[in-house]
Amino acid sequence: MDRQATGERVKQLKKAINYHRYLYHVLDKQEISDSALDSLKKELFDLEQQYPDLVTIDSPTQRVAGKPLKKFKKTRHATPMLSFNDAFSEQDMRDWLERLENYLGYKIYEKGEKIPPFYCELKIDGLAIELVYENGVLVQGSTRGDGLIGEDVTQNLKTIEAIPLKIETSMSGGSTSPNLPKKLIVRGEIFITKKEFERINKIQIKKELKPFANPRNVAAGSIRQLNPEITASRHLDSYIYDIVTDLGQASHEEEHRILKDLGFKTNPCNKFADSLKEVFDFRNHWEQKENREKLTYEIDGVVVIINNNKLFDAGGVIGKTPRAAIAYKFSPKEAETIIEDIKIQVGRTGVLTPVATLRPVTVGGVTISHSTLHNFDEIERLGLKIGDTVIVSRAGDVIPKIIAVLKEMRTGKEKEFPIPKNCPVDGAKVIKEGVIYRCGNPKCGARHQQSLEHFVSRSAFNIEGLGPKILNRFLDEGLISDAADIFQLKEGDIAVLERFGEKSARNIVSEVQLRKNIILPKFIFSLGILHVGEETALLLAKKISSVKVPASAKASAGRQTLKPTQISNILKNISLDKLQEIPDVGPKVAQSIFNWFHDEKNIKFLEKLGEVGVQLEALPLKAKSQKLEAKVFVLTGSLESMSREQAKEKIRSLGGEISESVSQNTNYLVAGAEPGSKYEKAKKLGVKIIAEKEFLEMLK
Repeated sequence: MDRQATGERVKQLKKAINYHRYLYHVLDKQEISDSALDSLKKELFDLEQQYPDLVTIDSPTQRVAGKPLKKFKKTRHATPMLSFNDAFSEQDMRDWLERLENYLGYKIYEKGEKIPPFYCELKIDGLAIELVYENGVLVQGSTRGDGLIGEDVTQNLKTIEAIPLKIETSMSGGSTSPNLPKKLIVRGEIFITKKEFERINKIQIKKELKPFANPRNVAAGSIRQLNPEITASRHLDSYIYDIVTDLGQASHEEEHRILKDLGFKTNPCNKFADSLKEVFDFRNHWEQKENREKLTYEIDGVVVIINNNKLFDAGGVIGKTPRAAIAYKFSPKEAETIIEDIKIQVGRTGVLTPVATLRPVTVGGVTISHSTLHNFDEIERLGLKIGDTVIVSRAGDVIPKIIAVLKEMRTGKEKEFPIPKNCPVDGAKVIKEGVIYRCGNPKCGARHQQSLEHFVSRSAFNIEGLGPKILNRFLDEGLISDAADIFQLKEGDIAVLERFGEKSARNIVSEVQLRKNIILPKFIFSLGILHVGEETALLLAKKISSVKVPASAKASAGRQTLKPTQISNILKNISLDKLQEIPDVGPKVAQSIFNWFHDEKNIKFLEKLGEVGVQLEALPLKAKSQKLEAKVFVLTGSLESMSREQAKEKIRSLGGEISESVSQNTNYLVAGAEPGSKYEKAKKLGVKIIAEKEFLEMLK
């Protein structure tokens, strides 16, 4: 065939393949066999290879396309992608409807006209996505993200056969489809079937990897793969349920008819309801195990939406949720466990939140060991004591919650938990504001947050992946109350949080465990002692390392391995005068060090670090080589061959010393690219300035 004839053949092949995709994925019909459809795709692929200029972005051959990405781009949604508030009982649903009607000022039934008041959808355990079509062609697909900004995952969404790459009006011959607009935005859910979930887990087990806990984590993780070929191998599915673009649709039910006519796969189980009773019947039907087992995918409830779009819009939004829709969840998954302790977590704004430490228990596929109690009124409402046996629920398969105390299980050894009078972080007086208790020091929460960030920073424990946002989230959820709690994080406690999954939870816990062993200077620096920077921490570490340590300290690679409390004991026996004998440690710094290691709260913190397995490596008494002994170096600018931290370590390993400022005592200024003001000061003082090349020669 010549190029013109080939072009016509390509068009016919695309049309035929799209038609049969629509029959199979949308109408659940099949007119030709899988092998015949594969043959059509193979012919299209061969013709496009012969004439590459005929390849278009909507071609069925482009479902797996492009090289693996380095990262996902951010994209802003045209309108916010909202989430739903939850209901767990019929009374919750009645309360929701009453709140909505009070806000609107009229009854839904009276204003619905002929449109049924409610539309019910199965709530699939998947990942929300947005699709953008221009002139009928898919140009962008994105995740929900924070509701306003998501991640562009177009390349991965193209691998999902249920998502059309090109749409046409009235594909099924229906009459409900309007003219196709230039730009169409729709939203839906990505999920994985039970069968596919089992297949993937069998592969995981065969590879001696941990199986995934639930299908949602697999779906979310698959969509966020940088390599689209991995996404394609997972065989994801999709249902579309919402049209953002105004096509004149009067009801949510009508949107589903339009979507189906346009070639999108919609859930055939969804239906309208004329009353709350019909809503309850719909939800109760699908909660029955025998009915859920008939589905090929997992669901965790139903979504109930006001069907009339005008009424829905009139309901508006509160926070990140629409007033006129709600997630009516199935009965929560529950388990019993014991309250081992109650700790106080201080948030960024200084609010004190009680958090229960649980005997680890598996609920809804994950093992949890913490549960926030929200406020002290919650403890009183539950009648909760330390040592109680309690029922824990993962409401809607998400955040764990204590829902009841089994008081008949009490032995008499349980302990009341008093409301603290002083803040556990800085000792300031606690102030009551309604149901909230807050530290009286307005800067407490922020300082607490900053101390945690300092503890995990590169110059301290260097725990990668624990940035400020994640630390804040762990604080807000009550997973950590101090830095030592970081080493007690469990995968299950993290995986249940929104926007976290098993993989990210596993990565965080693994990274934390790798950082339990730390060299003494970095450990001292991590404590955030006032006036103690990196260089002072090093000098203090040298002083500690020179003291004869107890016989219980282990030798590791030629160094003594100490427990945090042993450091405390050593420094307790060093007087203020002796501390001032350390080079560059004046009266102010010595007093700060002395005070810190004589504070009972800090001593308890060091004990806790030891209990969670933190170990310290003391410095060798003498460097292996003394080539740079008594030489003082100052670094400025950026080095090409190594980081500044690596350069400092190399100098110290050869017996040299580091200073942060240039003075008459400086022997060398190492000048990298774009040196700062230290360079000019060194020139004025006549300090020898060496470039990176000469510095590397010195290190040989």
